[in-house]
Amino acid sequence: MPPPRSQLGRIMRLFRPYRVRLALVAALVGLSSIVGLASPFMLRGVLDEALPNGRTGLLTLLAAGMVAVAISTSVFGVLQTYLSTAVGQEVMHDLRSAVYTQLQRMPLSFFTTTRTGEVQSRIANDIGGMQSTVTSTATSLVSNFTTVVASIIAMIALDWRLTAVSLIMLPFFVWVSRRVGDERRKITAQRQQKLAGMSAIVEESLSVSGILLGRTMGRSPALIDNFARESRGLVDLEIRAGMAGRWRQSTIQIIMSAMPAVIYWVAGLTVAAGHPLVSIGTLVAFTTLQNSLLRPMVQLLYTGVEVQSSMTLFGRIFEYLDLKPDIEEPLRPQALPNPEGEVRFDHVGFTYGPGTRNVLSDIDITVPAGTSVAVVGETGSGKTTLGYLVARLYDATAGRVTIDGTDVRELSFADLSAAVGVVSQETYLFHASVADNLRFAKPDATDEELHEAARAAQIHDHIAGLPDGYDTLVGERGYRFSGGEKQRLAVARVILRNPPILVLDEATSALDTRTEREVQAAIDALSAGRTTITIAHRLSTIRAADQIVVLDHGRLIERGTHHELLELDGRYADLLARDGDLDSDLAASDIELLGPAVVFEKAE
Repeated sequence: MPPPRSQLGRIMRLFRPYRVRLALVAALVGLSSIVGLASPFMLRGVLDEALPNGRTGLLTLLAAGMVAVAISTSVFGVLQTYLSTAVGQEVMHDLRSAVYTQLQRMPLSFFTTTRTGEVQSRIANDIGGMQSTVTSTATSLVSNFTTVVASIIAMIALDWRLTAVSLIMLPFFVWVSRRVGDERRKITAQRQQKLAGMSAIVEESLSVSGILLGRTMGRSPALIDNFARESRGLVDLEIRAGMAGRWRQSTIQIIMSAMPAVIYWVAGLTVAAGHPLVSIGTLVAFTTLQNSLLRPMVQLLYTGVEVQSSMTLFGRIFEYLDLKPDIEEPLRPQALPNPEGEVRFDHVGFTYGPGTRNVLSDIDITVPAGTSVAVVGETGSGKTTLGYLVARLYDATAGRVTIDGTDVRELSFADLSAAVGVVSQETYLFHASVADNLRFAKPDATDEELHEAARAAQIHDHIAGLPDGYDTLVGERGYRFSGGEKQRLAVARVILRNPPILVLDEATSALDTRTEREVQAAIDALSAGRTTITIAHRLSTIRAADQIVVLDHGRLIERGTHHELLELDGRYADLLARDGDLDSDLAASDIELLGPAVVFEKAE
C-alpha cells in the first residue's frame, strides 16, 4: 500500500528551504548521467571505425574521451554527494529541532503519561533511522532515474528492437518491489516499537534510581532477562527486515543479469540466419548500456523499497509534530514588567479531561503580595494542582488565576517564569558542575552572584570545602549530594532568579528533622518579602502562615489563621491532631525558624 499523498507532500516540504542546492544537485546528476552515456557510443566508434580501419588518430581521440568521461563523472559524483549529504543533514537537524521544540511545548500531563525512553527513541532511533533516506535517497532517486531514462533513450537510438526485448520484464520488477516495500514497512513499524521499548527499559533500569531499586530489591537478574527478551525480539525483527523480499529481489537480479546473454543469443540467431540484426560495435555498445542500466535500475527498485519502509519512521515523527499542546503562549501577551506578587484564584475549577472528576471546584482565594497562604487537606484533595496553576504547569478549566490582576494565560512564558519560582521535593540537578546547575536559572550570573545565592541558601561553605569547589560535578541527578544539600542548591538556584512569587512543592517532606530545619532556614531567607507557595508534608511549617485554607475533594471548606482554625475545631484541627510531628507546645525558637510559608500538600 503506497503512502498517502499528503504524507509524501509533507516530506517534500521538508526539503523546500534547500531547493536551490537540490536544483544544483539535480543539474550535476543530469550532467553526470548524460556525460556517462557518451562512453558506449565512443566504444562503438572504436570497434566499428577506429580499429577495423587502422585510424590511430580517431582511436587516440576516442580513448582520451573515455578517460575524460570517467574523470568527469567521478568529480560530479563527489560534488553531488557532498551537496546531497549537506542538505540531508540540514533536514535531519530541522526534524530533530522541530520534535524537541514541540516536546518542550507539551503540557506536564504528556510527560506523566509517556515513558521517557519512548520520547528519546523518537528523537534518536526514528529520526536516526531516516538518515540514509533524507541524506542520500533524493540524490539516488534523481541520479538513478536520470541514468535509467537516458540509458533507455540511448538504447532505443542504437536499436529499438533490442530495447523492447530488454525491458519486457520491467512491469514485473516494479510489482515485486512494491510488494517487498509493503512487507518492509510493516516490519519497520514493529521494529521501531521494539526499539522504543528497549530505550524505555534502559532509561528506567540504568538510571541511578533504577540501579538502586533493582539491586536493593534483588531484581537485577530479572531486569537482565527482561532486556534480553526484548533484545532477542529485536534480533528476529532485524533478520526479518533484512530478508524481506530477498528471494524475489534476487530473482530480479538474476533476470536482469541474464538479459545481456539473451541479447547476444538473439543477435547470434540473426547472424546464423544470414540477416545480422546489428553490427558488432552496436551490439557491444548496446550490451554495455544494458549493463550500465542494470545497476541504477536495481538501485532504483531498492530505493523505492527503502522509501516505503521509511514512511513508517516519518509517520511516527509526524505523529509527535501533530500533537496539540494544551498550554499555548498568547499571541499578544500582556506585559508584567515589575510584578508585585499578588495571586488570585478567581472561582477556579480544574479537570484533567472530559469524563474525569473535578480536581478543583470554585476555588476563590486572594493572596496579597508578600504574604503567605497555606493550603492543606487529605491526599488527592487538589493541593498540588492548585499550586501548579500559578506556574501554569496546568491551565484552569474554569475561572482564572491572576498575578497582579493579569490572567496568567495572558502572560508570556518568559514573564511568567520570571515571576514564579518553584522548589520541588524532587530536586532535579543536571549532570554538570555546581556552577552550571546554578546558572541554569541565570546564565549570565557572575561568580559573586553565585556565591551570594549559595550563602543565602546556607550551602556556600559546603561547596567551597569541596576539592573542586563550584566546578564539582554533581553526578547523575545530583546523587553526589545529600537530600538536604540538593534542596539547598535548588533554593540557591531560585534565589539567583529572584522571583516575587514562590511555590514550594513539599520541599522538606523527605528530609530528617535536622536537615529539614537547615533547609527551612534557607527557605525562610528565600521567602522573605515574597508571596510564597509551599507544598509541604509536615504541618509544622504552616503555623505562621498569614492564612490557611483547607481543601476537601477539590473544594475549599475552611479558611483562617492557625489559631482561628484550631478554635473552629474542624477538618484542620483533625489534620493537625493526626500529624505526629507536631507538638502543641512547639518551641518559640522553632516557630521563629519556620517563618512565614505558603503550604500545599502534594496530591496523588
